[in-house]
Amino acid sequence: MKNAEILRHVDHTLLQAVATWDEIKTLCDEAVANQTASVCVPPSYIKRIADTYGPAVNICTVVGFPLGYQTTAAKVCEVQQAIADGANEVDMVINLGDVKNGEFDKVTSEIKALKQAAGSHILKVIIETCYLTEAEKIELCHCVTEGGADYIKTSTGFGTAGAKIEDIRLFKQHIGPAVKMKAAGGVRTKEDLELFLAEGCERIGTSSALKILQAAD
Repeated sequence: MKNAEILRHVDHTLLQAVATWDEIKTLCDEAVANQTASVCVPPSYIKRIADTYGPAVNICTVVGFPLGYQTTAAKVCEVQQAIADGANEVDMVINLGDVKNGEFDKVTSEIKALKQAAGSHILKVIIETCYLTEAEKIELCHCVTEGGADYIKTSTGFGTAGAKIEDIRLFKQHIGPAVKMKAAGGVRTKEDLELFLAEGCERIGTSSALKILQAAD
């Protein structure tokens, strides 16, 4: 697969707490030059990116990140503010406490509320697979589908492990036809990138795609 084709599926990511504007600007410049799907950035940088780059950069941000235990009302406010500031896509983290309590109806309701707040903008749901049983992953595929989200996403990249191809294969069996897949965390080689795309991922979240592809050339 050609590098340019791979990069069209990459959410070029920088979510470190200590990320500076110079680093964010480099990320955006790289995204423009390489036509990545988006930049995935902290909410505090959305407006500055939008003011600086306008429509040249597709802005993705995160909500309830990285632990997901904020209240639904707080997450809804985060979504509304992110979109007002110029984000086009939102990656939310579910409440893992609800999952462990078996309260999947609450997870679905939260996804519905955030999708309503996002409107026509893309909502991706991070389920943080490293903390889940297979049965929980399957239930969450149903939650994401019933909640009306656009994507199911494996990981924050801040957990104990990242994307695994086995999880993508599991998702494919249990998500609805309108739900797309995003792999994030632990993607370290060109072969990884190609494998996740071949298995049906529409997006891959990574901070290192350019370095990976340059090293592979």
